[in-house]
Amino acid sequence: MNKKLSVIITGATGMVGEGVLHVCLEHPMVEKVLIINRKSLGLTHPKLTEVIHADFYDLSAIEDRLKGYDACYFCLGVSSVGMKEADYHKVTYKLTMHMAELLARQNGEMIFCYVSGQGTDSSEQGRSMWARIKGKTENDLAKLPFKKVYAYRPGFIKPIPGLSRTNSLYKYFNWLYPIGRFLYPNGFNTLKEIALSMLYVSAHDYPHWIMNGKEIAETAKLLRG
Repeated sequence: MNKKLSVIITGATGMVGEGVLHVCLEHPMVEKVLIINRKSLGLTHPKLTEVIHADFYDLSAIEDRLKGYDACYFCLGVSSVGMKEADYHKVTYKLTMHMAELLARQNGEMIFCYVSGQGTDSSEQGRSMWARIKGKTENDLAKLPFKKVYAYRPGFIKPIPGLSRTNSLYKYFNWLYPIGRFLYPNGFNTLKEIALSMLYVSAHDYPHWIMNGKEIAETAKLLRG
């Protein structure tokens, strides 16, 4: 693919979204980036356009601004800790599907990369509430008329140094990363690998749509190579 990418990123105020945005703004493959936030990120860059929109359940006011993009990197999400199932379903499944359905109508050739999580339940029948809902979200995204959907299931993520929205727990446990990567490579990735992997699958067909740690590392390496 010689054409440069135009991408949409959600969740740029979180750790994963900030990292993916950082890599996209630096990478020569990316021509322009649109981020959608409830409040301003306070960042300016020649490639970057920011849309401030409060209600992610009603995107009609910004619908026309979401046309003409090659990929969406959906990094928006919340922890299920302390949440009731109905509330987590609304924030995780309903919000994601609402935006994805709109983007699929606007951009039929779009690649949609959804950040899910390791342990997601594709059967939708397991005991874990969050895993069932994430599994249903993945499965229903795959039915939409995108060019292709990729479900990202990282485990431990090593942050990109110098970024401001890193979860404090990751900072304390970074020393575990080399050991974990050696012993269980499928469960440990760098945030940069996740972003590079998204860029790779946006430009090249890849046979797997469930992206565990192994697939994330492999596609990131292919892009570098």
